[in-house]
Amino acid sequence: MFSHMLVGTNDLEKAKRFYDATFAALGIGPGFMNEDRRIFYRGKGASFGVTKPINGEPACLANGGTVGFACESPEQVDAWHAAGVANGGTSCEDPPGYREGSVGKLYLAYLRDPDGNKLCGLYRP
Repeated sequence: MFSHMLVGTNDLEKAKRFYDATFAALGIGPGFMNEDRRIFYRGKGASFGVTKPINGEPACLANGGTVGFACESPEQVDAWHAAGVANGGTSCEDPPGYREGSVGKLYLAYLRDPDGNKLCGLYRP
């Protein structure tokens, strides 16, 4: 359904350190810099980017927005979460674990990246 997602940053070096670590936990290699303004990661037919805003204004987070990353196991979700916390991210919501809801049982972990963007590692059993 999605070709790419892009989130803003005010510090490309800090963002690259964070996303290189969290994507490594998902089996995706380090991001590559484009024009000293954007970092891109590619995996399974989609791209994820981190960018300084084109309009020159400070990056800000989306209220109510969450970017979810598919994981292959609860252990991979935990590794993704741990890598994020160890590299400048902040755990948010409940601790990593199973949750039951209208879409069934899911294993979830939530992080905020160094710029405050809300991210989710998700495994569907």
